[in-house]
Amino acid sequence: VQLQAYGGGLVQAGGSLRLSCAASGSIFSSNIMGWYRQAAGKQRELVASITSGGSTNYADSVKGRFTISRDNAKNTVYLQMNSLKPEDTAVYYCNVVYQTNRIYVHWGQGALVTVSS
Repeated sequence: VQLQAYGGGLVQAGGSLRLSCAASGSIFSSNIMGWYRQAAGKQRELVASITSGGSTNYADSVKGRFTISRDNAKNTVYLQMNSLKPEDTAVYYCNVVYQTNRIYVHWGQGALVTVSS
């Protein structure tokens, strides 16, 4: 399984960016796709996640500003980021988690998002 993230870049505070992450390979249909981020000198943290059924979960710091969505037919997850703040600057990673005989976790390569003040 491979995950490829797209859409990072430089944006001014208050601006918007949309991240995409496409998963290829054999993935169990019941899964959770998510976005995490890691800022310089900090631990990786969950930003948002979405189940294959569409249930979502957000970090408090992004609620009301970020929206996660997915296209199950394309095994693709999106993160729409609005009202960006400098503290949103980080490398954003997508992942997919599913369980068959064991739990599988696959990560994408990361997309750098830089928000200037």
